[in-house]
Amino acid sequence: MSHDHDHHAAPTQTPRHPESAQEWDERYRMSDRIWTTNVNPALLAEADSLQPGSALDVGSGEGADARWLTGKGWAVTAVDISQVAVDRAREADPEGTISWNRVDLTVDPIPNAPFDLVSAFYFPIPQGQRVLVDALIGAVASGGTLLVVAHEAEGMRAHGFDPADFFQPADIASLLGDGWVVEVSEVRPRGIAAGNGAHINDEVLKARRLA
Repeated sequence: MSHDHDHHAAPTQTPRHPESAQEWDERYRMSDRIWTTNVNPALLAEADSLQPGSALDVGSGEGADARWLTGKGWAVTAVDISQVAVDRAREADPEGTISWNRVDLTVDPIPNAPFDLVSAFYFPIPQGQRVLVDALIGAVASGGTLLVVAHEAEGMRAHGFDPADFFQPADIASLLGDGWVVEVSEVRPRGIAAGNGAHINDEVLKARRLA
């Protein structure tokens, strides 16, 4: 019986996003800070005009978006699969105004649902994880807004990822069905490049669940 080991010897492996809590914890432990303290430009553009209410920040990381939403008057529940990220974000929120939660959306219920705004920025959803899409959609209250922003396909390819391996915002839009109105579904300049300059454009989905 022969074994083909060629794939082990390949000089470059296809990159993959961390998925498990352990992998994300290790990623955070590699650095004192892995994300900037800046609010994501598309959140500022799309949420600034919304009437503040309850908000869910999905994949909240070190908490920049959650803190910005709180400053705008939102009551924010932040969820992340990494306990390291949650602890780090909580330390940067000395007033304790945000509900920080270590949650694995594939298995755990979302605390405080439903929400007037569900915001998911650069939250990679593998094609095999439709449960994550359903969790995001299901967390939006009647009359609420779903805001999903991803790196545009070209930027993903520049980092070696195949966009087809992930649910893109347009894919999620197609799953919303009746009872939703899609207000924005487009690719636009990010304004501030990310990912060492490769992520120039955002793909943005903004949809409202009808009352």
